[in-house]
Amino acid sequence: MPATIAITDDDAVTRETLKSYLTDEGFDVLQARSAEELKDLLAATAVDLVLLDIRLPRQDGLTLTRELRAASEIGIILVSSRAEKLDRIIGLEMGADDYIAKPFEPREILARVRNPAAPAE
Repeated sequence: MPATIAITDDDAVTRETLKSYLTDEGFDVLQARSAEELKDLLAATAVDLVLLDIRLPRQDGLTLTRELRAASEIGIILVSSRAEKLDRIIGLEMGADDYIAKPFEPREILARVRNPAAPAE
């Protein structure tokens, strides 16, 4: 049974790019534009991994990461345009399993999805 991944990003192009790439690789992919949409998805569907943008409308991805981590062990990979080392450290301290800076290479995301223990740069 393929893993289910929820892509949460307010940018439609990013969501569609990731969905297309991950679907082609055999994953079930759901999409959310906001923290609220992701919470609704998680309440209705079993999700194995969340690819989560930090900059979301109304509730940011860091706060959402902390909430998700407090409630579950779901996999969380932050995908953000904030590429400074401090941003990465804060994301990991909030409970993310990994952090990928935009612009990203879809193949790198695939590698990190398949191997969550892969070291970040």
